[in-house]
Amino acid sequence: MNLAERAAPGQMVGLLKVRVLRGVNLAVRDLWSSDPYVILKMGKQKLKTRVIKCNTNPVWNEELTLYVEDPTLPVRLEVYDKDTFSLDDRMGNAEFDIHPFVEAVKMNLEGLPNGTIIRKVVPCRRNCLAEESHVYWSDGEVVQDLVLRLRNVECGEVELQLHWISIPGSGGS
Repeated sequence: MNLAERAAPGQMVGLLKVRVLRGVNLAVRDLWSSDPYVILKMGKQKLKTRVIKCNTNPVWNEELTLYVEDPTLPVRLEVYDKDTFSLDDRMGNAEFDIHPFVEAVKMNLEGLPNGTIIRKVVPCRRNCLAEESHVYWSDGEVVQDLVLRLRNVECGEVELQLHWISIPGSGGS
């Protein structure tokens, strides 16, 4: 299946494991700090990390798994400050394209040395990358590290790591 073409409706290509590692220099939304959490969205899916209390440099180190039917859809990320007595405050958003990552997963890479860089994705106006992102081979799987600069906020970045889970018979390698 060509990844530029959408899978048949309801046909899963694979699972995308997103490890939400940490936030860096997130915006202050309470008096001196924030209580941040991350929401990931892809298509109609919506997943959420736990809240980290009083921290603008939170470490979540939490895995969220999205099912992928259309690898051309971007993954959207939103950061919020948890509030008890009012609506949660927005702390920025970002999005990233998984197409380069999924294309690398489709390659036959067995036997590559650990740490081999398969692909580089550079920051540009069309993505939220804060620095160059590498898709690489690690311990028998394709991995991608991302540092996303949050938009619509005065400061903040979120670090992620992507892993792929193939589904037998799905055509997702």
